[in-house]
Order: sequence, then C-alpha cells, then structure tokens
Amino acid sequence: MLAPLRRGTGDPAFRVAGSSVWRTARTPDGPVTLQIDGGRDAAAIVAHAWGPGSAWALEQLPIMLGDGDLGAEEFASEVAGRHRFLAQAQRLHPDWRVPRSGLVFEALLAAVLEQKVTGQEAWAGWRALLRRFGEVAPGPGDRLGMRVMPAPATVRMIPSWEWLRMPVDPARSRTAVLAARVAPALERTAGLAAAEAEQVLRTVPGIGVWTAAEVRQRAHGDPDAVSFGDYHVPASIGCTMTGRPVDDDGLVGLLEPYRPHRYRVQRLVELCGAARPRHGPRMAPRRHLPGRYG
Repeated sequence: MLAPLRRGTGDPAFRVAGSSVWRTARTPDGPVTLQIDGGRDAAAIVAHAWGPGSAWALEQLPIMLGDGDLGAEEFASEVAGRHRFLAQAQRLHPDWRVPRSGLVFEALLAAVLEQKVTGQEAWAGWRALLRRFGEVAPGPGDRLGMRVMPAPATVRMIPSWEWLRMPVDPARSRTAVLAARVAPALERTAGLAAAEAEQVLRTVPGIGVWTAAEVRQRAHGDPDAVSFGDYHVPASIGCTMTGRPVDDDGLVGLLEPYRPHRYRVQRLVELCGAARPRHGPRMAPRRHLPGRYG
C-alpha cells in the first residue's frame, strides 16, 4: 500500500529495511521521519515518529494505510468477479486498500518531475531535488541518509540553472514553481470531492489529466483516478484484460464498467506484474541537459 509513495529504489524519502518501512514527509506541522513495522502476518502495525510532524503523521497513519477506503469491500464482493483476472488478483491481494497520504503538494511535486520523461530521468530529478534542497531527516532518518522534501517556499526560490543541473527541464521546473506558489490552496483539496479536487489541481498551468490523477491516487486516496495519458498503463491493462494493448480511448471504454473503482483495476494490474510484452529496448533518457542521471 505504501509502494506508490516511493519514487524509485534510491528515493531519499523512502527506505525499506527488513520488516520496516521508513518514510519522511513534510506535514502541516513540519518534517517527520516515520518508521512503520508490520507485514502480512503481523498481529499489529507498530509505528514510531520523530520530528515536529510526528503527532500529525501518527494520527494520519491509519488513513495512509487504507483505513478510510470505504469501497474496498464493495469492489471485492461485487466488482472483482466481473473479470477472471481481477478475481484472481483480489484473491492474491485481499488486504490491499487505496492509501491516502493527505499531502497534496508532496504528491504533486513528484508527479510533475515524472511528466513526459523516463522513470530514470524522473527519479534522478527527485533524488537531486531532495539532496540539494531538502532537509536532513529528523531522528534516526539522518543515520539512514534520508531527506525531507523541500518546503514550497524553497521550491519557489530555486534558480532556473539549478533545476537544469538536477536535471529538470524548464517545462517541468516552471510547473513545479507555479504549484509551489499556490501550495496552501492545493493542500486544501485533500478535503474536497474528487471532481472538485481535480478542477482545482488543473487550474495550475502544466497540470493535466495524468498529473492530477497521480496526485489523487496518492494524496486523496481516490479509487477511480486512472492514469490516462500514461505511456505504459493503457497497454498493460489492455494486454492483461483483453489480450491486446489499447490506447487511452480504448482504456476509457474498457474501464467504464468498473466505475468508481477504475484505479483499483489499474493498481491490481500493477501489483500482479502484468505488462505489455517488450519488443525492443527501453526508451533512453535524454542527454542534452547538464545534470547527471543516476
């Protein structure tokens, strides 16, 4: 359930060590390092937190782990059985819920860095942003080399040449800065209905359907927020459910019977490792920006 909050294996804000998940965040009360212990066979989830945001993070933890996902039972009992793959995936992941971090700017900033680039480029930009402009994680997070994402005020002040060194191109950096300027208003969307939240998110220039959906999945816990416009998602879902890839238009029709659980379908496909067969090399990252990838 926490995996979508991780931005690549080298994410400075996310670590997995044994049965523990370590995560940093910038809460409304300040930075926090959160350690979450537990697993499929654990009798309970045990969490520890350090930093000014500790109380907020611990109070939010049940919702972040899917406690507020009220539609999970309906999907399991009425919807998953409509397709053989979904029924099997539901049996493999009976406890999966849609998480909700409640941190809108965090999800938005990461999603903006992932716009129209390879995963390698996106995650390199996220790592560089946190290492260059983030804060040292409170408590034991410091020993783990973890960082807390920069505050909106910091993001607003990053010069254009520093974005290029990360490397983040001007289109993405411009959107990130514009979002940082209205971060308080964006955070308030956490309490809005899905349609209203998307409408507010998309008032920021550079935020479209795909980016808004990525934010709603992670920050709002929206079980219907499909990643339309993604390079891989339509083909993966199409191959899994029909045996052939589809485009965005085909995905709209394919998922229509599963409203308001369309993101659940997407995530179950991802969890079960279903994907379009590869017929060539991975897309290479761009090399014309001055920063390094890695």
